[in-house]
Amino acid sequence: MTESSPIRVALVDDQTLVRSGFRMLIDSQPDLEVVAEMASGREAVQSPAVSHADVVLMDIRMPEMDGIEATQRILSAPASQGHPRVLILTTFDLDEYALDAVKAGASGFLLKDAPPEELLGAIRTVFHGGGVVAPTTTRRLLDHMAPLLRRTSTGSPEALARVDSLTAREREVFEHIAAGRSNTEIASDLFLSEATVKTHVGRILAKLEARDRVQAVLIAYETGVVTP
Repeated sequence: MTESSPIRVALVDDQTLVRSGFRMLIDSQPDLEVVAEMASGREAVQSPAVSHADVVLMDIRMPEMDGIEATQRILSAPASQGHPRVLILTTFDLDEYALDAVKAGASGFLLKDAPPEELLGAIRTVFHGGGVVAPTTTRRLLDHMAPLLRRTSTGSPEALARVDSLTAREREVFEHIAAGRSNTEIASDLFLSEATVKTHVGRILAKLEARDRVQAVLIAYETGVVTP
């Protein structure tokens, strides 16, 4: 993909009208393009177009194969096939499924009734490497899921040790990440440059062995660094 090429988006949802609405919205943007549509997770896993997409909008409940299993399979494929970033579409009554999908490797989740600008912004954020999608929504959902996170915690001694390995400043930045703050907001709050914050974030992810900011937030909840 060149700098001038649009971001390639794949839509996976069993509702034709939902896909049509997303397609019209996404294709109305000069920097975005829908390159594939699938009605089930199985279709998504079997479609070469998905591995060549940049971002996949993935519904959770679908026939044949749900979004959780589809996300796991797509992201566990050999790296040579390419790995798109996955955005999970959810509602509050599907919290547990959203959590499972994010643990499977999704880059974040959005409410299905999110405003159009929030959806478009999330696609761009995820494409450019951001892990936290719609921070306020992410935080609300994680707060709502906190009891489940405690019950299914993977806060192992190893995870706790990795958290303890953070310096005082890294721990401070980590707590801000867990609160859904952007690099710009963290820089302002801590009186640091954005470049310095970016460096801290990279070191934090490396020490935590977290693939992105979303997984870092989950680690914060699971190890008790953050409580709702």
